[in-house]
Amino acid sequence: MGAHTTLTVPTPELMTGLGRRLAGVLRPGDLVLLSGELGAGKTTLTRGLGEGLGVRGAVTSPTFVIARVHPSLVGGPALVHVDAYRLGGGLDEMEDLDLDVSLPQSVVVVEWGEGKVEELSQERLEVRIERALGGAEPATAVALEASAEVAEEMADPRRVTLRGLGERWTGVDLAALEVDGADV
Repeated sequence: MGAHTTLTVPTPELMTGLGRRLAGVLRPGDLVLLSGELGAGKTTLTRGLGEGLGVRGAVTSPTFVIARVHPSLVGGPALVHVDAYRLGGGLDEMEDLDLDVSLPQSVVVVEWGEGKVEELSQERLEVRIERALGGAEPATAVALEASAEVAEEMADPRRVTLRGLGERWTGVDLAALEVDGADV
């Protein structure tokens, strides 16, 4: 059970807007797994989530610190932003981050979490971001972090697939998050 939709997001500004709208459906205890190649727009989407949740601090890629906690400025849930890219071993390695402790009162977003943190919750939102146009060369794992940031700022469309798993997502209309020009 759950919800599923695929959206086309033409620009980074609209990806941020999608994150702001998605924040409106998230609540404490939600786990969001983001997947996609380097520079796909995972951090840009999370930046929008942070804006929508009204959290403190600039949302940037937590690659070198692994996880950042952004407390709410408006009485809502904190945003825990995790980058599991450099973590090799599934949930065992992730346990050191105490995500299971943070999960009930926070929105936990894990970039590169596919195959690593699903055991944290059977109820989760999986978001896959892919380049929508053919011909764009995918970034490789050896690409410099700066190259990923530059790639993320390029205005080529992304296909964003959102899949809610579990009872939590039953009846949630993810298609209502459709991107429009009002997000810029």
